[in-house]
Amino acid sequence: QVQLVESGGGLVQPGGSLTLSCAASGFTFSNYAMSWHRQSPGKERELVAAISSSGRSTTYADFVKGRFTISRDNAKNTVYLQMTSLRPQDTAVYSCRRGWPGAYFGSWGQGTQVAVSS
Repeated sequence: QVQLVESGGGLVQPGGSLTLSCAASGFTFSNYAMSWHRQSPGKERELVAAISSSGRSTTYADFVKGRFTISRDNAKNTVYLQMTSLRPQDTAVYSCRRGWPGAYFGSWGQGTQVAVSS
């Protein structure tokens, strides 16, 4: 059974940083690209970042370029999202999913809440 479990969310002040983790199981993790998405109330779910199966290629949404970094550890079956210079508009539920833009597989994980507020 495929499982994607996000963790690491919480409350952070504007300008702060936070690192999210997505622990994967039930499939051959190293064979799949992985992506992070987010959704805020009243907004559609949107892509944040994606990383190739090897970790050698990444892509980012314009609104996070230079602030967020996606990475993965295939030995630990985990993908990470390092977030810096956080803004209130980054407040959302962040979830992970197998795949790359245009080629996603299965559903998102349950998500972890990130709140950026002073």
